[in-house]
Amino acid sequence: MPSAIGSELVVLLPRLRRFAVALSGEVTLADDLVQSACMRALAAANELAPGTRIDAWMFRIIRNIWIDELRRKRTTGPVEDVEARHDLVGDTGEARAMDRLTLQDVRQAIDRLPPEQREVLVLVCVEDMSYREAAEILGLPVGTVMSRLARARQRVMELTSLAA
Repeated sequence: MPSAIGSELVVLLPRLRRFAVALSGEVTLADDLVQSACMRALAAANELAPGTRIDAWMFRIIRNIWIDELRRKRTTGPVEDVEARHDLVGDTGEARAMDRLTLQDVRQAIDRLPPEQREVLVLVCVEDMSYREAAEILGLPVGTVMSRLARARQRVMELTSLAA
């Protein structure tokens, strides 16, 4: 049965293509529609009821494929090849990776600080407390908090090479 349908499809191709062009308005898209319809028809040839008009059946298949395509376009939106678009600016991920490495370096540097410098640095720079608040929590004079913070910042810059 598929070979009989195959020969009928060959005869129908010009009509099918005209119909597909009328639906889609584009020759290349019409060719894709006809190809898809022929593939479906050949796959379902054994299920075709005797006496079915092949041309009507093929036009219906093309129309159904076209409707499915329109629905798909409506739900997915326009599709563009990103590689072909040279005007797009994107994130290569390099900056994010470098930021993570820098953050890791800073964490390691903070961990290497003496405990009295680390606690002042965390309270003021991470927890966003004022010098006075940090001094009250630690039971230290404000000047001591300021000098420990200055030494902690300097040491972190030296350990992470951020001073350069």
